[in-house]
Amino acid sequence: MEYLLTDEQKMLKEMVSKFAKERIAPVASENEKNHRFPADIIQEAAELGLMGIAYPTEYGGAGMDFMSYFLAVEEISRWCASTGVIVSAHSSLVCDPIFRFGTEEQKRKYLPDLLSGKKIGSFSLTEAQAGSDSGNTKTTAKLEGDKWVLNGSKLFATNGAEAEVYLVLASTDPPQKTRGVTAFIIEKGTPGFKIGKLEKKLGIRSSSTAELIFENCQLPKENLLGELNKGFKVAMITLDGGRLGIAAQALGIARAAIEDARDYAKERVQFDQPIANFQAIQWMLADMQVEYDAAWLMTYRATLLKDRGLPYSTESAMAKLKASEVCMFCANKAVQIHGGYGYTEDFNVERYYRDAKITELYEGTSEIQRLVIARSILK
Repeated sequence: MEYLLTDEQKMLKEMVSKFAKERIAPVASENEKNHRFPADIIQEAAELGLMGIAYPTEYGGAGMDFMSYFLAVEEISRWCASTGVIVSAHSSLVCDPIFRFGTEEQKRKYLPDLLSGKKIGSFSLTEAQAGSDSGNTKTTAKLEGDKWVLNGSKLFATNGAEAEVYLVLASTDPPQKTRGVTAFIIEKGTPGFKIGKLEKKLGIRSSSTAELIFENCQLPKENLLGELNKGFKVAMITLDGGRLGIAAQALGIARAAIEDARDYAKERVQFDQPIANFQAIQWMLADMQVEYDAAWLMTYRATLLKDRGLPYSTESAMAKLKASEVCMFCANKAVQIHGGYGYTEDFNVERYYRDAKITELYEGTSEIQRLVIARSILK
């Protein structure tokens, strides 16, 4: 797909690919086995400008476009899906809403440290009883004097235990459901805020996924992000961009699966010849590549719309749906091509298979993406 990219985008892609191969790939498996957050790798990524690619230089960003961000997340995820989602969640789900909805004071206060990677961000919407049903949010925020007081808990916060800046959705008018939700910026160390359970996950094990607990957590009035009771809008617009980050992550995993399966098929000898000579293997590889290309082009289209300031919500849902399902398909076929070896930790396809599943779940399940797409068709 190189012919679709600008020279600047190609240079960035090449730079990130080199960094990922040399620094991320050698430690990815070990970090995963030990559930180790790659803090040193994230710091190096920050020094390369990868934590704020698509944001203006006036706030400390790299001043590039969202397409460049998409390419970077895919390249990183090719070698480590955990590192890919750390970068994606930080950039798409925290930096973007602060940049888009924040006051100038909020932007000046938070973005320089976030975009430089000095601080990591975490976004939290999900609760035990409020996954896809975000209108059932039970975490509350009440204005008491000049402070907002939060009570409740959140689940599955990516970067949760490592972040220093959190974007949290809370109910400020519970009877109004989604029309009574507000977004807040919370800093680590705020009294009444603590990290709860750390999740042990099927995949992306070196990313930090945590519970957030709020017990009479007091925030200054100015920590409200956007407008009162308009937090659901903040979340939905934020997730449109976030879904492109997950599509990029899924494409990175899918590409890893294709490339590893191809290489293995050329080396593995059965019946006195490489298994790549067998039509059954060739057809699997062909199907994997066709599906990958289709998903890549759908993600490219949605990203192009975002960069041009055009509506892209439906296209983002399509890209995320297609890329995540292609990711799962490619990972499954890669294990199949590896045979019994693919089921062992001796080969990376086992990790790709575990990592792939989450792309169909977070930032909106595949079923939610289909709802978004269907509503657009029926409108």
